[in-house]
Amino acid sequence: MTFSNFQNMPVASTPEPAPQILDTSMMNIGAPSELNQPIPQPEEEDKQLKKEEDDKKRMDTFIKTLIGMTCYVHELQTQSHLIHFNYEAENFLAVHEFLKTQYESHQDQFDKLGEFIRSMDFLLPMCRKGLLQGSSKFEHVETYEPKGMLMTYFKNLETLASQCKKAQAAARKNKVIDVENYLGELCGDLFKAAWMVKATLRN
Repeated sequence: MTFSNFQNMPVASTPEPAPQILDTSMMNIGAPSELNQPIPQPEEEDKQLKKEEDDKKRMDTFIKTLIGMTCYVHELQTQSHLIHFNYEAENFLAVHEFLKTQYESHQDQFDKLGEFIRSMDFLLPMCRKGLLQGSSKFEHVETYEPKGMLMTYFKNLETLASQCKKAQAAARKNKVIDVENYLGELCGDLFKAAWMVKATLRN
């Protein structure tokens, strides 16, 4: 074949590439959710750490208050029980029966507060010494005179009821709803008992 014949040969057209099929199976998956999270900045991390530290301090203060109230209730239980035994006056039978319901109620209150504290994974005092330290503001009876006994008990009831109000606000801030609700109930029971003692003293 001469060069001229080679030049005159028909040239075959270049085949077009086969169309590419787009794989859409992965198009809607997207990146893992953890990769879409904004990268925390040092300043934001410091704020978060400070918030966690403040939350822990607030909870620790609240638990300390709750333990103190639990110790206080235990002292109320002992005090009301002893007045129940030692009270002597014309209205003995009525006061004797009333104080029986009171020391039984205080025992139940002690149990409930203690269970709340344990449910939040904190510990209570292990003995009488610890209970006394936790209830340092408690006023002790120093007389066998009937009015003096009831006056002391009445003051202690009102003191603890006032503590309940403050503790309930702290429970709300710490989002401990069950404790918050119970403290409202306890506060009402204490003020009611204080009113009954006060009314008895007026006679």
